[in-house]
Amino acid sequence: MDFDLTDEQDLLRDVTREALTRAYDIETLLKVAATELGWSRDVWSQLAEIGILGLGFDPEEAGQIEMMVVLTELGRRLAPEPVAQAALIPGGVIAELGDDEQRGLLDAVSDGTTLLALAHQEPDMRGTATRVTTRAERHGDSWTVTGRKNPVLAGDCADVFVVSAALPDSSSQSDGVGLFLVTADSVQRRAFRTFDGQRAAQLDLDSAPARPLGSGGDATASLQRALIRHQSALCAEAVGAMEEALRLTTEYLTSRRQFGVPLSNFQALTQRAADMYVSLELARSMNFYAAMSIADGNLDPVIAARAKLQISRSGRHIAQEAIQLHGGIGVTAEYPVGHYAARLTAINQTLGSADDQLRTLIGALGSYTTVTL
Repeated sequence: MDFDLTDEQDLLRDVTREALTRAYDIETLLKVAATELGWSRDVWSQLAEIGILGLGFDPEEAGQIEMMVVLTELGRRLAPEPVAQAALIPGGVIAELGDDEQRGLLDAVSDGTTLLALAHQEPDMRGTATRVTTRAERHGDSWTVTGRKNPVLAGDCADVFVVSAALPDSSSQSDGVGLFLVTADSVQRRAFRTFDGQRAAQLDLDSAPARPLGSGGDATASLQRALIRHQSALCAEAVGAMEEALRLTTEYLTSRRQFGVPLSNFQALTQRAADMYVSLELARSMNFYAAMSIADGNLDPVIAARAKLQISRSGRHIAQEAIQLHGGIGVTAEYPVGHYAARLTAINQTLGSADDQLRTLIGALGSYTTVTL
């Protein structure tokens, strides 16, 4: 199996890294995070110019590996721009299911002028479940959607929402879950800051006018594929954050002196840093595994759960050790390592924690094949 990036993917990584490194240091990041929007429109425009906001809309041009490359760089710099949440994931759903008119919306998403959000998660929902309580109702040729969505990542700034809703019953049996386009002016939303300083919103839909994506009908399979792609994006972002947290930690151990010698001279501390590196490599391997499986057309929830489980465990380990090895400075707002720990913690909880991934894997035990030697 070839784990090397192509020349084009290397170039995309380098260009993205250069743009984000130029845009963000810890002081700039804190200033941007303190604004009402929580991210930079200027950086968003730069990402659009690079072509990042349209990745995956045309699978023949770019796909999951390119998304992995970009999200890793976003995680490395802690860039708060909602690239996956407001463009790649909901845009991918529209690209897959939308009719010609709806797919025309993707041009505005790619150039950064229109923001999307996938409104699927509901209160008390765990992991990547697809059953929802939000209801869709048909009125002749028109549809409305009623329910509450929370949290909706990037829901505070989205112009158009892709909303999941249970379809009306037909012959006493549910037709499944449909996906609908709902404009921002049709919903009530309450914006809030998430644990890691990013933004989300609660949406309240009260008979909000909605348009079915494409020809309508049950979109459960497409919704699950979108959630798997989002899990892979989160894994990539987490790996970038882990890489930088480890780099900061090893740099600190080398430069910080105690009893007249660098901390790196203490064997116990260097062993703990080595354990962090092992966790990072495990996470990196599972990140590639998940992205390459999707690129091959295998959007398996079991593979996604395996990857997210290891990324969650590695992220927790690296975040805790990074703070411990830094000491008190590790939890100060002015030093970046605590912000990496916060982002890794938030990623662990998004679309299912490590415990939720274990439940998915346990539920799939019956499908495993036993090999007798």
